[in-house]
Amino acid sequence: MSFEIIHGDITKLKVDAIVNAANTKLLEGGGVCGAIFRAAGSKKLRAACNQVAPIRTGEAVSTPAFDLDAKIIIHTAGPIWRGGSEGETALLWNCYTNSLKLAKAKGCQSIAFPLISSGIYGVPHEIALDCAKIAIEKFLEADDALTVYLVLFK
Repeated sequence: MSFEIIHGDITKLKVDAIVNAANTKLLEGGGVCGAIFRAAGSKKLRAACNQVAPIRTGEAVSTPAFDLDAKIIIHTAGPIWRGGSEGETALLWNCYTNSLKLAKAKGCQSIAFPLISSGIYGVPHEIALDCAKIAIEKFLEADDALTVYLVLFK
């Protein structure tokens, strides 16, 4: 089992899968989503996303990584924070777990996550970080075949 929290630019990592903190329509957004689109090649990634969109909050789908130094991009739609009383943490947990399951199904050995929903979706940083760490560690207890990075942007 390998799980590391690092600071940096997720688009620069050499991993099998990079996770995109997406919206349900898989449209190019701002923040980490916009950075991933630009680094992968916006036009190519947009066309690939159109083939698998829309998704529900907590689900995960994959596309080729195109110009990124990765095999695939896993897109997962995080929850919008509404105070914590509408199942946001369970949906966030699903984002991590479903992305990890998909990475495993696609034969990945390494995966890099951003801190999902902690930007414009408003999940408080501490809650987002705790949920990410617990979900990833719990998954790795049962299946330690993946190297997982949680990439925090400075």
